[in-house]
Amino acid sequence: MKTSLVIATRGSQLALWQAEHVKSRLLALRPDLSVELLKIKTKGDVILDVPLSKVGGKGLFIKEIEEALLDGRADLAVHSVKDVPMELPEGLTLACVPEREACTDCLVSETISRFEDLPDGARVGTCSLRRQAQLLHARPDLRILPLRGNVETRLRKLQQGEFDAIVLASAGMKRLGLSARHMTHLAEDRFVPAVGQGAIGIECRADDAELRSLLASMEHRPTRICVEAERGFLAGLDGGCQVPIAAHAVMLDDARFHLEGLVGEVDGSRLLRLRRDGAAAEARAVGLNMAKDMLDQGADDILRRLYTEHAE
Repeated sequence: MKTSLVIATRGSQLALWQAEHVKSRLLALRPDLSVELLKIKTKGDVILDVPLSKVGGKGLFIKEIEEALLDGRADLAVHSVKDVPMELPEGLTLACVPEREACTDCLVSETISRFEDLPDGARVGTCSLRRQAQLLHARPDLRILPLRGNVETRLRKLQQGEFDAIVLASAGMKRLGLSARHMTHLAEDRFVPAVGQGAIGIECRADDAELRSLLASMEHRPTRICVEAERGFLAGLDGGCQVPIAAHAVMLDDARFHLEGLVGEVDGSRLLRLRRDGAAAEARAVGLNMAKDMLDQGADDILRRLYTEHAE
């Protein structure tokens, strides 16, 4: 029986909160364990002066962490599910998905209390093409400006007056206990969240049966089903977290779920939406099939053009 575990994590305050949260839950299950954190800088943490959509590639916040799992420096890794690519390296598995936090986006401002109250030409900070597409679809007059860095850095730039408002994940604000003068949670039916937003994923080596058994105690079935459906949709579009793709699933009952998917033009001129209900046992397949229908409805042209532009 294991007596110690090493958790690989990024070094941001949010990533450390997530890792510490998992550590506390592991210790509650096994008080005899010794659990340490291994902080690792990823490519996405190092390149801060370029929008993620222009950096290219998948796994920008995970590749170096997975290397630590594969070479034995770490036993498990804690990720934001939205950062986890669809295809994991051979030998690794997403062993556990605990219960999800709020999955909405949040409009944060020092001066403006509601999205509808943003003045013409308001400066809104985000590097997410998904957020940009939906913001501009609702308000073509907005000026979308790039914003990178951890949550605290983004809030500081807002407070320094660089933006009229910024958009952050509600889950990050809640987990870190942060607040701002004005915070508006954007309803999922109007601003569809990123795939896996608000969910934590725990990755480990596939052959570590003892650890996988321990992590199974932290699994939250409804969250896993919803995440699998959303990730199926993303996989069917061959997308990553830096493209204007969104998906949100909710459980209807113990056996069925509802899934909404979105693909948008970066300039907000067109948003494609589809909705499906499906059986929990077929979550990934429902997402994949909805992606095929989305491609047939024009998403293929949108995404092909976007990938071509970013490859240049």
